[in-house]
Amino acid sequence: MDKNLLANRVAAASDKVLAEVVKLTQKQGKRGSQGSWKQFLNVYEKKFGSGFSDPARRSRDSLVAFLQTFTDEDGLKFVDNVLRSLSNCEMLKETMKESLENESPEQRLVRSTLEHPLYLSKYALPSYEKGWAVTKVRKKPKLLRCNKMLAVDCEMVLCKDGTDALVRVCVVDADLKVKLDELVNPCKPVEDYRTEITGVTAEVLDGASCSFADIQISMKKLLSRGTILVGHSLYNDLEALKLDHARVIDTSFIFKSSDGLSPSLNNLCKSVLGYELRKAGDPHNCLDDACAAMKLVLAKIERGVDNYIPLIQSDVKDVSYNVPEIEMAKLLLHKIPVTVPPEKLRGLFPANYTIEIKTHKVIKGVGYSVLAIFKNPEEACQAFENLIGSLEKDTSGRPQKLVALKLDTGGSAGIRVRKMTHDSHVSQKKRSFEGEDSSDPKKPKIDQCEDHVKEIERLKQELKKQELNQGDDHLKEIERLKQEIKTKDFEITAQDKIITELKRKLEEMKKKKNKER
Repeated sequence: MDKNLLANRVAAASDKVLAEVVKLTQKQGKRGSQGSWKQFLNVYEKKFGSGFSDPARRSRDSLVAFLQTFTDEDGLKFVDNVLRSLSNCEMLKETMKESLENESPEQRLVRSTLEHPLYLSKYALPSYEKGWAVTKVRKKPKLLRCNKMLAVDCEMVLCKDGTDALVRVCVVDADLKVKLDELVNPCKPVEDYRTEITGVTAEVLDGASCSFADIQISMKKLLSRGTILVGHSLYNDLEALKLDHARVIDTSFIFKSSDGLSPSLNNLCKSVLGYELRKAGDPHNCLDDACAAMKLVLAKIERGVDNYIPLIQSDVKDVSYNVPEIEMAKLLLHKIPVTVPPEKLRGLFPANYTIEIKTHKVIKGVGYSVLAIFKNPEEACQAFENLIGSLEKDTSGRPQKLVALKLDTGGSAGIRVRKMTHDSHVSQKKRSFEGEDSSDPKKPKIDQCEDHVKEIERLKQELKKQELNQGDDHLKEIERLKQEIKTKDFEITAQDKIITELKRKLEEMKKKKNKER
């Protein structure tokens, strides 16, 4: 890493970007040659020390001086990647503000992606981690003139160490010409090829000589001149490629479904392009998916980027078109803290279930996920229904529960257990929801409160049944249910306060409007 080049980037960065870089060093526990940010302040600014450690309240000189203490290769790379990523985003935002009058359709879709409510959470990529690359953003005049687009799709397999590995990448241009189609050697033992989903087998990968590093180099070349990258749920592909690219169009963001959920690629193809991407049970095809994403963007531009395109209401068969029956015999346990041992997870399910716990994904230092594999889909469904916890939906509308797992330490850990597909009655719920007035800010809270009341009544009934038994195991279960009832009561009390506050604010707003009249 060239220290002079990094020094120039630091000098060119805004105060806001520098403060964000320093904040991230704090979150990641990064240290320069003079220690952490607070340790550095105690030496660099002896008058104030670390009393006011918020980087946003410190001088630019202090921020620059601290970042210059990162002199080893890993530290330099960390600072450089974060600087480039944040500066790229800032550059894009400034460009969007300045180019509203002369905005191209392609740039308008980039802006639509960046302004989506889920953008910040989905595209908060860990580009500061080792192995990541950040692409360059051209200067404003050149950036505005570049409307070139490429679409990408990736396939991943699960390795024995619990991590995902990239095994295939496809890239097409706006003319649907293939710019890249490579099989990638995972370079480590594979636990699950996920053939029913990816279409990849050991035989397919046999002889693959392209490395992950080769793919990153190829992608950086393709995107080196400010090219717009297109994809469906593109953040997954960027994470697979370990690539941070600012100019993106996400087809799951630019089309709006009536139920508020992210539309599937298959549903978009049927609604917008008039064809089915793949038949039920067929595996994914990288090239088909990349082409489909590009076709969707071209169709959006042709029909007018600000014009609404109605989507076909997804029925259960469409939503789960790519979920084979073998997958429906599984439950995904995710957001599991690293402190929870995998064998402890069996305690979530009754002993009469024969299940296999299989590692699904590991996120270093954050947590991991596993698959609980049952004998058949019916058993998996019953196990899910028996779980006691708060019923939710993920961003794709699949049901999941937030459950508490008791630990040997006496504490508990919150874990989400999700089905692999949608419930058969999801569509009916969606349609009934669409007919409701969503303008009332109190309604979601009130509905949730009513759900908690019903849940408490159910728990009380279960408690009465349990009290008929005298065994020690049943007594323990009763105590657990009592504790859960207390928790639910507390949640209702808190929500009542929120509802009361919302009502008060609503009354104030009405009074204010009446006065203005």
